[in-house]
Amino acid sequence: MTHRVAVVVFDGVTMLDVSGPSEVLHQAGRLGHPYELVLVSPRGAQVATSAGLGLAGTVAAADAGAVDTVVVAGSDRLAEQRPEDDLLAAVRTLAAQAKRVASVCTGAFALAELGLLDGRRATTHWRHAEALARRYPRVRVEPDAIHIRDGRYVTSAGISAGIDLTLALVEDDHGAGVARDIAREMVVFLQRPGGQSQFSTALATPPARSDVLRSVIASVVADPAADHSLPAMAVAAAVSTRHLTRLFSAELGTTPARWVERVRLDRAQQLLLDGHSVTSAARHSGLGTDESLRRAFARHLGTTPTHYRQRFATTQRHRDTPGQSGFSASHNAKPGPG
Repeated sequence: MTHRVAVVVFDGVTMLDVSGPSEVLHQAGRLGHPYELVLVSPRGAQVATSAGLGLAGTVAAADAGAVDTVVVAGSDRLAEQRPEDDLLAAVRTLAAQAKRVASVCTGAFALAELGLLDGRRATTHWRHAEALARRYPRVRVEPDAIHIRDGRYVTSAGISAGIDLTLALVEDDHGAGVARDIAREMVVFLQRPGGQSQFSTALATPPARSDVLRSVIASVVADPAADHSLPAMAVAAAVSTRHLTRLFSAELGTTPARWVERVRLDRAQQLLLDGHSVTSAARHSGLGTDESLRRAFARHLGTTPTHYRQRFATTQRHRDTPGQSGFSASHNAKPGPG
């Protein structure tokens, strides 16, 4: 039985949000598990993607017929302004009849605007997660997740995470074996270790309002490996430890120790990608020991230093590592000790 999937597109839609899931479904069909893909746009006309390429053959929601799954693609504009009424109307029409409703990246903003995610767990691109949580306080936003299922609703992180999401949908429909074969063919992970934190800028720190905190932040970022214990930072800033702790809480929403650890983790990530060993990265970032570095990676990134370096090092370094055959065998590998 063919499963019908409607992908909602619109002018400015991110191309990979559409092509990634579409290719997963195409590969499923090649393996004998057909999906019928229907492109739905607000007006049923050709749309221009963010890359400038046109998507033809779209239909209006009223003409789409019965669909089993709806996937709402994303675009930066959905996070920057309220989705247009005609887009919302199309999503509402399709979602009312579908068994599953999914979103890629900022497509979650359309679902949230319709109230479909109220009281539910959801995610979106790490860069827009705060905006989603602020604009729709009834949605339980989890910014680090690659994709989240809550009832019949499935939301995913940014752009390429639409592939992860669609592999998960295929796995639901046809089992892990089929999803694994598709992942192997597409040379992607069936299940990525870690969450979005490993892709985002660790130092996404809002500008400090107070001169004292700005000075402390600049000092830590300039030399993460120096002594940045709470007493040392307080002495350097000429304030009490209690006052400094209050500033961190009020302006950054965290403690001094947690913030310093994130700065050091950010430096360690860069050192690893620059070719440093785990021991060297731990020492020069200020995290100290290999074990402290591994614990910080596990706590914040959900992976190990070694796996992080293997995944994000430059292509030049990857030329010395096993090729696609080695990759394809590692889809379900558990992260080992870093």
